[in-house]
Amino acid sequence: MTEKIKTVMLIDDEEIDQRNYKRILNRSGCVENIISFNYADEALIFLKENPGQNIDVIFLDINMPRMNGFEFIEEATQELGADFARMVVVMLTTSINPSDRQRAQANPVVRAFLEKPMVMDHIGFVAGLLNDVDAGNYTPTS
Repeated sequence: MTEKIKTVMLIDDEEIDQRNYKRILNRSGCVENIISFNYADEALIFLKENPGQNIDVIFLDINMPRMNGFEFIEEATQELGADFARMVVVMLTTSINPSDRQRAQANPVVRAFLEKPMVMDHIGFVAGLLNDVDAGNYTPTS
């Protein structure tokens, strides 16, 4: 993989999934830093308290306690505005509910909706999305 991702944020309440994601991200060789949170509300606090922290990609679970992935996106967009929307947000989930996919695709902040488990191909795909966003070539599609 030639595309580099400087910083990835993982937001998922499943510890086993987090460990697997970190292993895959590290093995990909294209991710420099990984910041992880078990709860979306804690990730939101981190983003608000660290406005200078550049996050390139957020892998976001949908179904989590306290604040789900969609609530996180709504809150982050309201509180962080365009700075948040420039990040590549990827919903990574086990949800088979078609309305979750439709809701994600209808949200311009969400760049992709991928099914768990994370695999190496997901990293290359997301790195390509990041390059498109950086180059100004990204156009949201549903």
